Amino acid sequence: MTVLAVSGLAKRYHRGGKSFAVVDDVSFEIGPAETLALAGPSGSGKSTVARLVLRLIQPDAGRIDFEGEDLLELSGAALRARRARLQMVFQDPIAAFNPRATVARVLDDPLRIHNIAPRAERPRRIAALLERVGLDGSLASRAIHEISGGQRQRVAIARAIATRPSLIVLDEAVSALDVSVRGQILELLLDLQRRERIAYLFISHDLGVIRAVAHRVIILDAGRIAESGDARAVIANPRSAIGKALVEAAPRLNRNQP
Repeated sequence: MTVLAVSGLAKRYHRGGKSFAVVDDVSFEIGPAETLALAGPSGSGKSTVARLVLRLIQPDAGRIDFEGEDLLELSGAALRARRARLQMVFQDPIAAFNPRATVARVLDDPLRIHNIAPRAERPRRIAALLERVGLDGSLASRAIHEISGGQRQRVAIARAIATRPSLIVLDEAVSALDVSVRGQILELLLDLQRRERIAYLFISHDLGVIRAVAHRVIILDAGRIAESGDARAVIANPRSAIGKALVEAAPRLNRNQP
């Protein structure tokens, strides 16, 4: 079974009387409990692919099949219903949340919007979600701006899994965290994947992180796929010019590390 199948995805922008491709003929598939990473330099189209998959922007061409259904054919209530199974975790949860909202309010929203639990049941569900991501239930009453960056990202993950998604898009979701916290969040994501068979579309510029968590990687260059394959094999022996440049730009990356 394929969770996500993207075919011939394309997006052009128009600026100053000129047209340029941000995403050009991108195709890939992701299976259950699989992590596909998108890597590439700034401006390569990684985040645009994520926004296209989530239907936050419309593609100019291509097809997006999610759990066997063409997302581009859906709108309104039908699209909202499918989004319960397709979630996202952003780089900066402060930008994604109302910083003055409480943790409980942030986690209550998906339970309410998607009719997952009645009001009386939600406090128990919220406490269980916090526990699932390694947070104490007492944080529920705290405002988002009062907790640490690592805790906020755990809350963002808790919000994403509240709807029992089959796919989570992670757009530079650990890049703003300290190294020690980053490792903890990555372990949490791997544990959630093992237990709940969630697929990840993992967007990152950090090849070390990609090698640690991804099964496969696609390297983008100017909106096109430069190369793709097993994550460790591609990073150990990149064949494209941009792939070689990315590895060379990561001096701490030990390609011989198992």
